[in-house]
Amino acid sequence: MPTPEFIREIRATAGHQLLFLPGVSAIVFDDEGRVLLGRRADTGKWSIIGGIPEPGEQPAATAEREVYEETAVRCVAERVVLVQGLQPVQYPNGDQCQYMDITFRCRAVGGEARVNDDESLEVGWFSVDALPELHEFGYLRIKQALTDAPTWFEPTLQP
Repeated sequence: MPTPEFIREIRATAGHQLLFLPGVSAIVFDDEGRVLLGRRADTGKWSIIGGIPEPGEQPAATAEREVYEETAVRCVAERVVLVQGLQPVQYPNGDQCQYMDITFRCRAVGGEARVNDDESLEVGWFSVDALPELHEFGYLRIKQALTDAPTWFEPTLQP
């Protein structure tokens, strides 16, 4: 995933120190109930679609934009299904980030699934009972998007 220009500008003065950033994930379903996934160019593994909001961009708009940029599928964000602070990560270049992920359930409204940028090797629709191997991150978000349960979050620890 290429680093957005605004992050490069922050890194010019912040160096490799930990940045706390918003992140957005999109669980996109088509009319047949299949979920849209992309096989990432950086890892070669299948994953849900996601990205970082541009300055001033609303999270739902980010989800819709990222889905189109990566897969050429147009979608509408319908509801928030999960909010989770993730563990910090360190990238090979030494940059450190911690993301606050907001996951949206989305409905496909147009376009044909195809690789639409250099972040994916493949994209495709998958039946939820025949998903390729995913990281637990993706399975949890798909599971939550399939329910009508309230937004999932990690509860606070009680004293």
